[in-house]
Amino acid sequence: MFEQIKLNYETNALEPWIDQETIETHHGKHHATYTKNFNDLVEKAGLTGKSAEEILASLDSVSDTALSQGLKNQGGGYYNHNLYFEMFSPNPAKAPTGKLADAINAQFGSLDACKEEVSKLAAAQFGSGWAWLSTDKAGKLYVSNSLNQDNPISEGTGRIPLVALDVWEHAYYLKYKNLRPDYIKAFWEVLDWGKVEERYNKIVG
Repeated sequence: MFEQIKLNYETNALEPWIDQETIETHHGKHHATYTKNFNDLVEKAGLTGKSAEEILASLDSVSDTALSQGLKNQGGGYYNHNLYFEMFSPNPAKAPTGKLADAINAQFGSLDACKEEVSKLAAAQFGSGWAWLSTDKAGKLYVSNSLNQDNPISEGTGRIPLVALDVWEHAYYLKYKNLRPDYIKAFWEVLDWGKVEERYNKIVG
């Protein structure tokens, strides 16, 4: 059974950047619902025992199109939100070091330039969706955006997300209303690059 990530910070710990009510609603209700629904669909599809990554990468093997779409939506909601909430900290590392820092500088020129590319895609995403910083297993970095609860895994890119920037309105509307760019700026204030770096190092070895 898939478990919703437990927050390693208090629900008010990310203020003033992300408010307590949003965390409680987003994590406690939206993410909890995705997790429950994904578990129900995994059992229905007979996929118990497979990882979320395996399921999302092999949706074509599910012949029932409605079930496949449900797994994509609910499984994406589960996976995307686990990553989103995992990478926050009230005392975040403001920059990566080591191999991730080298890769960012080599591909984007600077961390600020990398963040700007992700931010532009997040701001430009029409309707609900996400912006991503992802890597392949060789360590090459990519930025992209996705509709709804899609992600680079379910899109079949073979890339693994490192940073998940949620631009569904429930991620920011209680505090920022229609000012999505202000929320995007706030997101970087609580993103812990130390955690992103740990994830990158595990993926690329």
